[in-house]
Amino acid sequence: MTPSEKIIHQLYTSIADGTISEIESCYNPNVKFHDPIFGTLKGPEVPKMWKMLIEKSKGNLAIEYTIIKSGPHKGSAQWTATYTFGKNKRPIKNTIHSEFYFKDGLIIKQNDNFDIWIWAKQAFGFSGFLLGWTGYMQNKIHQKAKSSLNDYIETTL
Repeated sequence: MTPSEKIIHQLYTSIADGTISEIESCYNPNVKFHDPIFGTLKGPEVPKMWKMLIEKSKGNLAIEYTIIKSGPHKGSAQWTATYTFGKNKRPIKNTIHSEFYFKDGLIIKQNDNFDIWIWAKQAFGFSGFLLGWTGYMQNKIHQKAKSSLNDYIETTL
């Protein structure tokens, strides 16, 4: 197993296990993360996002992943997160493609891509089906996620 494969494996097994210190140890302190829901996160925001999501899942988070490629500076994985979302505990099965960039053996950049409309349909039901493809709703989802993360970070200081 290459060093980058080990880091990718450690990241996903640590997310599945809820081991925050192991998640943190995968990332360079100057990491940049991007996905369709949170937008761009930097540095300590990244492991805090994972910690918040793990805590909100209350043990109801399953992760499956496949490492597609790994090299000394770049790697990718396909993964699926299965969990419940929101007050109504709607079931979510989100398939994500991740691109990783490594520096000094750690993740310096991570881009997660998935179809936010598919996610919105699962998360919000009929309204997600009708509006989840629109920039307006996607922006609202992003604003709410970023606000939740900022509130979470402030309360855990």
